[in-house]
Amino acid sequence: MTEAGTVPTLVVGLGCQRGCPASTLRTLLDQALQAHQIGLHEITALASIDLKRDEPGLIELAEHLALPLMYFSSEQLAGYHPQLSHHSDIAFERTGCYGVAESAALALAEQLAQVPAKLLIPRQKFAQATLALAVVA
Repeated sequence: MTEAGTVPTLVVGLGCQRGCPASTLRTLLDQALQAHQIGLHEITALASIDLKRDEPGLIELAEHLALPLMYFSSEQLAGYHPQLSHHSDIAFERTGCYGVAESAALALAEQLAQVPAKLLIPRQKFAQATLALAVVA
């Protein structure tokens, strides 16, 4: 539980294949939030890997939700390897880290709050995308 008056930092980490539409990302986000009874208004920011900096679906989703979208290098994300619920060899081959969604969520939550984060929603996969939610309370 959070202390009185403090709002938890909730960060959504997203990974996706090239060309993944914003609608797919939004469906995954809505499903995950609904399943965990979290309101969209509670989300602080979105995060992904810098290889996706020009990915239209991610950019469109962030703009539609009016949320900041931050990117991290594979080197920054690789340090979260021990905290991941799922280790993808394919993700490692393509990006240099074993899980984009979980690593990015943890990295941004910790950057924003300046304290360790934990996964509230581990990696969820839907169509061409993955999502994870990290929290700092």
